[in-house]
Amino acid sequence: MQRESWASKLGFMLAAMGSAVGLGNIWRFSYVAGENGGGAFLIIYLASILLIGIPLLLTEVSIGRRAQSDVVGSYQKLAPGTPWFLAGFMGIGAAFLILGFYSVVAGWSMFYLWNYLTGRLFSVPAEGYGFVFDSFITSVYQPLFWHGLFMIITIFIVLTGVKKGIEFANKLFMPTLAILLLLLAAYSLSLEGAMEGVKFLFQPDWSVLDDPSVYIAALGQAFFSLSLGVGTMMTYGSYLSKQHSLPGATVGIGIMDTLFAVISGIVIFPAVFAFQVAPDSGPKLVFIILPDIFAQMPFGGFVGILFFLSLTLAAISSSISLLEVPVAYLIRVNNWSRRFASIVTGSIMFGLGVAASLGMGVLSDVSPIGNLNIMDSMDFVASNIFLPLGGLAMAIFIGWYFTKREAFDSTDLTNSPLRGLWYIMIRYIVPVLIIIIFLNALELI
Repeated sequence: MQRESWASKLGFMLAAMGSAVGLGNIWRFSYVAGENGGGAFLIIYLASILLIGIPLLLTEVSIGRRAQSDVVGSYQKLAPGTPWFLAGFMGIGAAFLILGFYSVVAGWSMFYLWNYLTGRLFSVPAEGYGFVFDSFITSVYQPLFWHGLFMIITIFIVLTGVKKGIEFANKLFMPTLAILLLLLAAYSLSLEGAMEGVKFLFQPDWSVLDDPSVYIAALGQAFFSLSLGVGTMMTYGSYLSKQHSLPGATVGIGIMDTLFAVISGIVIFPAVFAFQVAPDSGPKLVFIILPDIFAQMPFGGFVGILFFLSLTLAAISSSISLLEVPVAYLIRVNNWSRRFASIVTGSIMFGLGVAASLGMGVLSDVSPIGNLNIMDSMDFVASNIFLPLGGLAMAIFIGWYFTKREAFDSTDLTNSPLRGLWYIMIRYIVPVLIIIIFLNALELI
């Protein structure tokens, strides 16, 4: 079976950006930045993207392109007869867990989008937005409908193929998402009192850096926002021709991913400060507090439509990359058709999502890990164990298993003046930073 490939380097870059730009950039970045002091956090986050994000992104993509295989097959091909392929299975496991709960949250976004389109959320409901959100996510059937609809869209795009499905969707979604966020940012900046939000995001309060957790939060956000460690970038890299140079592409992806996060902050924080809402409101910021703000804005209902459309498009672009990780593996190992592999894999992920969704309501007393519910337990295992270990394996693989010449050849850095810096980063510094993130997430430091 002939392996698929991207139609163009631009298609790869947009797909990779689509994988990186998701709920983590719009939803997670905003509340993590809000909880960690804004401007000072942003500077540490930007430094983390340069120190850990882009070097590891280049590493992950280069492994896939060199092997021209899926996340497990890449290790098997480049390190035959060794246990390195187990790192690939961690990526597949992470993809199942992440999309299992990610699709549920994306379904919440679709529910909000639909209710803004119908006008039901244009004004504050009698019970308040908090009641609407809580009653929705704790119900049995409503969230499952939207979760299922989101998974159907994701499966359809992936089963259509790399060029006609994944690449085409991202060529449509990413420019649309950029335009929507820029429109929202311009509107947010026009609000009275918006400059206080701008100052919060861009004017550092250096006192917050006395807290070591701010550094850990910034490192973690940089790591997770680029979709590193799960194997999405390795899988996407495997569809890339060896004729295409990697350093420029990965730097471009890292920069654009960061820009999307910053623009999302410009969308949210000026509005938050304009209506005197605490910026450290946590995960509820998007689904409870922002709708309340929209209801007080001129044309707020239309702003709500644009915002949740942006959130949904970002979620879809990331979800198709997560589904592609196990699909690519199953196509190779079982010789399945793309259609069959996509439907089977997507159905399993839907089942995981059912458990995650019900864990917010009828199964809320089920706590697989400590006091965490089903969704939070899935998130904990994937984000705090599989992803850091997967990223660590990639860094050690190319930094220590490969010879220096092989590492430079794989990443197209042979003639680059930055090759020595990259090699030191990926061989020594990145592994140490990932270990710090990993140990902190497990509350061991």
